[in-house]
Amino acid sequence: MKHAIKLTAAAFAFAAALMAPSALAQKAQPGEADFRALYKELIEINTTASVGSCTAAAEAMKARLVAAGYPASDLHMIVPPNNPREGNLIAVLPGADTSLKAILLLAHIDVVEANRADWVRDPFKLTEEDGTFYARGAEDDKAQAAIFTDQMVRFKRDGYKPKRTIKLALTCGEEGGFPLNGVSYILEHNRDLIKAAFALNEGAAGQIDSRTGKYVYNGVQAGEKIYQDFELEVTNPGGHSSRPVADNAIYRLADALRKVEGYKFPVEHNTATLGYFARMADLNADKAQAADMRAFAKNPVESDVAERLSKDTTLNATLRTTCVATQLSGGHAPNALPQRATANINCRIFPGHGAAEIQKQLETAVGDPAVKFTMKGLSGPPFPPPPLTPDILGPIEKVSQQLFPGIPVIPQMATGATDGSFLNAAGIPTYGVSGIFEDDERTNAHGLNESVPVKSLLEGREFLYRLTRLYAGGK
Repeated sequence: MKHAIKLTAAAFAFAAALMAPSALAQKAQPGEADFRALYKELIEINTTASVGSCTAAAEAMKARLVAAGYPASDLHMIVPPNNPREGNLIAVLPGADTSLKAILLLAHIDVVEANRADWVRDPFKLTEEDGTFYARGAEDDKAQAAIFTDQMVRFKRDGYKPKRTIKLALTCGEEGGFPLNGVSYILEHNRDLIKAAFALNEGAAGQIDSRTGKYVYNGVQAGEKIYQDFELEVTNPGGHSSRPVADNAIYRLADALRKVEGYKFPVEHNTATLGYFARMADLNADKAQAADMRAFAKNPVESDVAERLSKDTTLNATLRTTCVATQLSGGHAPNALPQRATANINCRIFPGHGAAEIQKQLETAVGDPAVKFTMKGLSGPPFPPPPLTPDILGPIEKVSQQLFPGIPVIPQMATGATDGSFLNAAGIPTYGVSGIFEDDERTNAHGLNESVPVKSLLEGREFLYRLTRLYAGGK
């Protein structure tokens, strides 16, 4: 899953004047060599669905935890019986206060497919060039998986005694290529192992100005949209194309798609989106849009403001559920009337709404009983976004200012989806935060030559180490 919400070019230009460098000195961090070795090992274990093995990667990370001193009783390999390549690892560092619920560190270890012939470098060999790491999973999501595993090793070796129990979950299947999703499977079969007060996950990152290389903001994600596809289908007896009839399956489907195109879901808001508008306004060089962002943050029922903001595709996706046609098929022969026409509608559903509710709204908008709607794939129950309370946001802001002074923390609602959707639905509030600053155009997660700046990866390592200790307490 990719994270950051992009600023406009004008906003970046304005923000450049506000940026400050990282407070981390350019020297080796404690245990940096061990971290680099762990990261390299994890990257170079192929975990694609086609030929890879999450189980091999999970076992390798388990071995590092064993070497650090974790007993077998605190390490759990969860491998679905009929899916031996889809192994997951859960590690536990017990806290001193058993009355406190745990903190969960979540990262997926499966990666998107990568064709060596298309890449400049071998995607399954970690390459460091000119201050950048290149590899499939260099960012999504083996960066965070390696950081979380490394900090569990550091905690044990340093003799750290947290007040709150810390759990690590390295899971398989987030990218969708494997038959099962690891988080969903664990919740069904081993829920007690990942019970927690809240979880840290992917879902947001720091943003780098692609033109200047300077830092703009540090993101924190609270809540995400639900992904859901619907198939629209129209069937017809068909016939000879020399004798057209009024009831044509393709035309009827086209009419339905026009109505879907014209339907706008209601404007909505939550704590993350209001925080996003309020804070992002300060980075926006477009004064009129910045004023609208501040106005919406203060009074989100103001319809004129919302409509103006909706003209921006990124802001529109932040304001409401969106549905769009993505695939189309119809007819069986060039000289015959179509017997069947179908289209795929992809929806990104605002938190708190279920897929069945959205389907009903689309059916009402289309208003044609001849158009059959079918929900494709499983959809979980609706869930509200996790609250960005001071107990959650405060430590993020504190560590961010320690390491990146002057760089604002910007709340976000992900318009895509992560494994956090399963945890949030299960009552475990999940927040996306990494402290890794990225230029989306260069990072190219899921795409060719995926990369992450070496400096940013090491900063994220220190950021998450400090943040986890703040949340967990202890000495």
